[in-house]
Amino acid sequence: MTLTRRGLLAGSVGALGLAGLSACGGVGSSGGSGGGSKGDTGSLTTQGFGKPDDVGQARVDAFKAAYPNVSVRINEGDFDPQQFLSAVASGNPPDLVYLERSLVGSYASQGAVQPLDGLIGPAGIQTSLYRPAALSEVTIGGKLYGIPEFYNTRNILVNGAALQEAGLTLADVSTTDWDKLHTVAARLYKASGASITRIGFDPKLPEFLPLWAKANGADLVNADGSPNLDDPKIIEALTYALSLIDEQGGWSRFKAFRDTWDVFGSGNEFAKNQAGAFPWEGWYVNVLVQASPSINLQSVPFTDKQGKPISFASGSAWCLPKGAKNAAAAVNWMKTMTSTDTWLKAGAARQSTVDKNKTIFTGLWTANSAADDQIKAKYVKAGTTGFDKAVESYYASTGYAFAVHGSKAGNEIRNAWQGAVNSVLSGQAKPDAALKSAQGTAGQAFSAAK
Repeated sequence: MTLTRRGLLAGSVGALGLAGLSACGGVGSSGGSGGGSKGDTGSLTTQGFGKPDDVGQARVDAFKAAYPNVSVRINEGDFDPQQFLSAVASGNPPDLVYLERSLVGSYASQGAVQPLDGLIGPAGIQTSLYRPAALSEVTIGGKLYGIPEFYNTRNILVNGAALQEAGLTLADVSTTDWDKLHTVAARLYKASGASITRIGFDPKLPEFLPLWAKANGADLVNADGSPNLDDPKIIEALTYALSLIDEQGGWSRFKAFRDTWDVFGSGNEFAKNQAGAFPWEGWYVNVLVQASPSINLQSVPFTDKQGKPISFASGSAWCLPKGAKNAAAAVNWMKTMTSTDTWLKAGAARQSTVDKNKTIFTGLWTANSAADDQIKAKYVKAGTTGFDKAVESYYASTGYAFAVHGSKAGNEIRNAWQGAVNSVLSGQAKPDAALKSAQGTAGQAFSAAK
């Protein structure tokens, strides 16, 4: 399970279709466009956005200021796939849905979300504003189905205290030389009898398989959206990542120990010296600087086997459901929530929080590169601490990060490879057999998708 700043945005589309689903109250739009073809009147209802934090509330306020005659209703709570599809099937969908970008293709193929190509021009949305990798996730069959919002990248976070204890340097923590990483993980790993007391290097399976595959020169999804799960390089990558876990107590003990971590608290895995190093998203730096500002946090880029820095990007998007009653206002919302000016207002709100908490600004990580550049220049202060360097490293990774290609069977493909990895971790299958089976399942889903 991947922990994110807004909870788990992902849901399972699975075999759900649009036909035969019962209506689900409390989600759909309560009113039409009110006759306003410019989207500046009527009501607007969202699903999946959750309860806004300081960054989210600043952007909601920006929309309300720009469109005071639009009545906004935010249905708090993470994205619920069954609720969403039921609302669409009943003809009472929300005007906007907020979901993980990897899910968009599957909903597009089911007709649950609409293409935006004919709407973004009149609304003044310029796709050049957004990072190409983020756009690729929501572009299906040459059509744009979502406007990307956050942009989460992965680097390796390192426990400096554990390094010193093990007699290692930061340069030793590298994914370039996989043989050496075995040795480094073993030196960072600690156990007392049958109990693990510190994980040396956590490869973060199953979620980060795309990163390990890319490091070995392969993509889980081809550029045309078809699955590539049985690629020998992906099988090799999974086999290697699994070996790191096997050498650190095996999956059962490894996961049981990891599940005890107080990830968001002051007694987190770095503060308690329970972890040596692992790749994770940049938002976690903000968690750590607030929860345990005195820890010796260090960081390095994830690299491929040739030593080139790589990073895996993901994030959320705003989409227009089938049957949305106030489409024009919905597109205006997408534009406002992701514009450079609005992100700068969000940056100011976060700086106010930073000042109140007497901490440091750690970035917002958006899919709008111009906004990121301006926010960084205005609010991120240069420094020499491990936290400062980690922030710089994550900003750098946004420039070279890759995303899993969008696919009309995106969610089905992801379910297939994550299921394969879980079966391998539990000892039910070997990597080659599991991924070949997953390829068969994903390939059938891709062929069947409209």
